[in-house]
Amino acid sequence: MPFELVDAVLSETRTVQRRLRDLPSGVGGYFLLVMCLFPEVGYRLVWDKPAAGLSGIPTACPSTKALRDLLRRLGSAPVKALFEVLAGPLAQPATPGARFGPFRTVSFDGCSSIKVPGSERNRDRLGRCSNGGYPQDELMTLVETGTRSLVAAVFGPTRRGEISYATALLEHLAPDMLVLGDRGFDGSEFFA
Repeated sequence: MPFELVDAVLSETRTVQRRLRDLPSGVGGYFLLVMCLFPEVGYRLVWDKPAAGLSGIPTACPSTKALRDLLRRLGSAPVKALFEVLAGPLAQPATPGARFGPFRTVSFDGCSSIKVPGSERNRDRLGRCSNGGYPQDELMTLVETGTRSLVAAVFGPTRRGEISYATALLEHLAPDMLVLGDRGFDGSEFFA
């Protein structure tokens, strides 16, 4: 991902640092992307992964608190803006599995087991788990088949259900797209 793209998104969302810092916003943008590749690893270990490739170059050695503060300073706006720039179909006309006749094939796919921290804010937004565990987010995506590229995504409380979230993604369907069924959901609820 080009540095210019991350810088443009940070500028557009007004999240560029206002003063010189050891951990500027651009570093935070890339740190967040690396975190997505290693979701089961803590902040410090995630930081060490790309920093290991910079041996011989002096790099910051931030504390877990400094990394957490960096992510809080950035917030969610740059992530959303970056997703909106990058999301969309990628298949070329000859990409295997991406077309059925003249139609680009897409599919809805959902996941309702994404656990999030048990903060009071998350419990208020997502509800409490019946077994007392962590609150859970539901994610529903519209994915291009063949490339598995994300066309669009929505998420929120599991109580809304997959059909509700799939309905929210209908605006992202183009006239040349054909929805393929997945796990019993074939879109007939919308196109009948």
